[in-house]
Amino acid sequence: MEIEEKTVSKVELRNLEMADYLQLKEAMIQAYSGMEGAHWHEDHIQKLLDIFPEGQLCILVNGQVVGSALAIIIDYEEFGNNHTYKQITGNYSFETHDEEGDVLYGIDVFIHPDYRGLRLGRRLYDARKELCESLNLRAIIFGGRIPKYKDYAKELSPKEYIEKVRLREIYDPTLTFQLSNGFYPIRVLKGYLPGDKESLEYAVLLQWNNIYYEPEEKKRLVNTDKTVIRLGLVQWQMRRMDDLDALCEQMEFFIDAVSDYKSDFVMFPEFFNAPLMAQYNHLPEPDAIRALAQFTEPLRQRALEMAVSYNINIILGSMPFIEDQSLLNVGYLCRRDGTWERYDKIHITPSEAKAWGMVGGDIIKVFDTDCGKI
Repeated sequence: MEIEEKTVSKVELRNLEMADYLQLKEAMIQAYSGMEGAHWHEDHIQKLLDIFPEGQLCILVNGQVVGSALAIIIDYEEFGNNHTYKQITGNYSFETHDEEGDVLYGIDVFIHPDYRGLRLGRRLYDARKELCESLNLRAIIFGGRIPKYKDYAKELSPKEYIEKVRLREIYDPTLTFQLSNGFYPIRVLKGYLPGDKESLEYAVLLQWNNIYYEPEEKKRLVNTDKTVIRLGLVQWQMRRMDDLDALCEQMEFFIDAVSDYKSDFVMFPEFFNAPLMAQYNHLPEPDAIRALAQFTEPLRQRALEMAVSYNINIILGSMPFIEDQSLLNVGYLCRRDGTWERYDKIHITPSEAKAWGMVGGDIIKVFDTDCGKI
């Protein structure tokens, strides 16, 4: 099943519930197809939900659980940097969970292979960081697998392999992803996860530091309201573009760049799709702008796909749109959860009305987003 064949209409990140187990199990089995019996049993998940429900996250696509991040809190001094997975989890009993601990320890992150490429893993990691900050824990630490190491073990030591991955000379699907998400290696762990043949039972101890950590500060709940958001405004160069693909490629460049800065929104200017009108220069102005309107809904759909993929809310500048034979000027809010809203330009300029016969909308709308109302 190829990701291109899927229609992503809704992405949701929330705390895991016991009712999710069957879907969770299927995603785990597919994610760890190279490790027989690697999925968590129902009693394991129930225990995690009993002791630390806010630490167990899942991500859904179109209502289906396709990935998860599981964690416990530990007093890191009790274990130090040289430990095994079995030790850190208390022989998989999670008795090591300590509400008064100082470190959020990641015990699992996975995405169903059919849904990789949508940056869902990054959403889970960002949510973990938010949880770490909200609970005022000093760091996130975990042992990360290096599944491609088996291909290089004869020529490279684990240390040499990690360095080459860090320098991007070797691509490791797990370690490369973790390094790109702000985690740094502390040491190599030997015999960390018995049965991990791909990593030859080696793991990389990785850490992310919470720079907002205050030893005396009271812990707060997760999902607190944001008080600061980051907004990216696109300065768009008007130049000839021959087709929709060329325009979307230019859009994706900006969306990718702004997303890397962890922005919550990216906003495109009004009539940013105007270069596509060049192919209708032979038509009268009213006909040319109406021909341009055929690209509006396809552009909304492409933007919605990128909003989900890059985990950023996209505000599209207004574009021509024909409704009930009237020419409107409309824009879209494409949310990163896969939903969208339309807004109509109310105050049409005299030139838009005179040259194109454009009419204005009559409703001012307020939209809910994951960062508040806009």
